[in-house]
Amino acid sequence: MALFHRKRTADTPGAAATTAPAAAAVLDADSGLAALTGDYTIDPAHSSIGFTVRHAMVTNVRGAFGDFEGALRLDGSEPSRSTASLDVKIASVDTGIADRDGHLRSADFFDAEFFPLMTFRSTAAERVAGDRYRLTGDLTLRDVTKPLTIDLEFHGSATDVYGAERVGFEGVAEILRSDWGLTWNAALETGGVMVSDKVKLVFDISAVKAAPQS
Repeated sequence: MALFHRKRTADTPGAAATTAPAAAAVLDADSGLAALTGDYTIDPAHSSIGFTVRHAMVTNVRGAFGDFEGALRLDGSEPSRSTASLDVKIASVDTGIADRDGHLRSADFFDAEFFPLMTFRSTAAERVAGDRYRLTGDLTLRDVTKPLTIDLEFHGSATDVYGAERVGFEGVAEILRSDWGLTWNAALETGGVMVSDKVKLVFDISAVKAAPQS
């Protein structure tokens, strides 16, 4: 997805962080950005893709998808050429309650047997202010493709203890599940419905740069 460079200069302790976007739209150039050019893989062991939905009009239910993979192509010289993809296995949904997870996998909701994947493909990005960015793309769920906008906060880039170069960010987005055909609900005696139409998606992503091919 949209990733941006912010890293302290290694030989200058306390040097100020420098920020520049490396996504489909760029406002500022950064000579250090070229070093980020390459292919990246989202690290599922240090990433999470979750959601929050209102239940019975009074509280929130939270869940996550445990099985996903994603690929990034960052072009520091021509950031508009950067691309991103994300594939999520619907059957990996986990809210902590087995019966509820089974219902979510059923035809009432995700229908995971017939629509096993949720996918996202980025199409554009823009800088909003500071370390905040906006990513636009196509979300496909239950064979329905609709545009999705994700608001991002960049967390920087670093080299970990194993020598891998990482970039990270958090993102949030809101959707109406009915737009993707998830319309099941039940009316409450006190008014309202069991499950809200609005769902918040939450992304916490760490991606690792691929080693250069010899």
